[in-house]
Amino acid sequence: MTGAHDGSPGSALQRDRFAFGPLEEGEALVEPILCSWEANMDHALTRSPIDVCSSRGEDAVVLGNLGVVRVLDVNAAGRDVRVREGDLCLLMPFGKLDRFGYAELAYAYDCPHTIGLLAKRTKMDARLLLPIPDGTAYSLPQWTTYGRYFTAWDNWQKAYGCWRTQVIDDDPANHLVFGWGGGVAFAELMLAKRAGFRVAMTAGSDDRIAFLRENGITPVDRRRFPALSLPTRAERTDRERHQRRRTSVREFLELVNELSDGHGVAIFVDNIGEPLYDITLTALAREGVVTTCGWKAGMRLSHLRGAESIGRHLLINTHVWRLPDSPGIRDFQEAEGWIAPKGSDVIYDFDRVPELADDYANARIGSYFPMYRVNPL
Repeated sequence: MTGAHDGSPGSALQRDRFAFGPLEEGEALVEPILCSWEANMDHALTRSPIDVCSSRGEDAVVLGNLGVVRVLDVNAAGRDVRVREGDLCLLMPFGKLDRFGYAELAYAYDCPHTIGLLAKRTKMDARLLLPIPDGTAYSLPQWTTYGRYFTAWDNWQKAYGCWRTQVIDDDPANHLVFGWGGGVAFAELMLAKRAGFRVAMTAGSDDRIAFLRENGITPVDRRRFPALSLPTRAERTDRERHQRRRTSVREFLELVNELSDGHGVAIFVDNIGEPLYDITLTALAREGVVTTCGWKAGMRLSHLRGAESIGRHLLINTHVWRLPDSPGIRDFQEAEGWIAPKGSDVIYDFDRVPELADDYANARIGSYFPMYRVNPL
């Protein structure tokens, strides 16, 4: 992507040649094979919440920090490098780490001098490459969804652990976990289902509703509540718009009460943000948890601190996951089949990446797992 564009996300992408130096100690030369289109790429192209070119001090940035790559060469130089030529690996999207192994800056996003996967070849620190298990039972597209699953794993562990500090021994079957939608929320609700919770999630198309139902998640048709989001700045003086929202909110909360036996949502996965946050809080049970690892539609939130304290509501915020946990999450996926259902992806060719960017931004993709193919397997 470059520093200027005409308004659409796809127009911020420019096809060009770029150069990088020889492999330094501990680096690997790789060719991306199949990569996942993530919300962070949309954020980068729309310059919101930050302009990554400006924050990195670079005129152009090669995006793409989640995908499957083939290792072409490694400069081990005596280091403990655990990948070798020919390995198929998952890129762990860590730029700068804190002292506990969590990401402070994301690879190929806001971390300077990192080269992403929107390239025919690139190089990176070999420590960021996690090999796909030998003889895996799962397809390459299924593994390419790992970013959503690894993120969901970390967020769920924190959310469930915090919930259990207040609800010590009650059966999860008596409690509802709800998600606003998206691939991370889907993966997280599948973990909640494994833990014995009731699970429900919004969806806005017949295909997605059927997909949720097929996977044991109660689908909530978002189209039944067309005015749930907060009015835009232009709509703030429109009294009819506010009345429509009140109607949508009331009907939505009635459904939540029905699904939760009148108790509200025990753990609410809200990766949307500002337009729906007040509803998330209203729908929450006492001793409930709001958990988030994304901010698709707004980062700035507000709430009444006293009301949230009296309700004993816990607010959990996580980002990415802990790098040392990566092998364990991968192994859990392989052993337990907690992975994207086969055939649930949609794949764009490399030449169509600008189209993919625009389709994603305008909600024209039915799958929770959009991808782009860079090189043949």
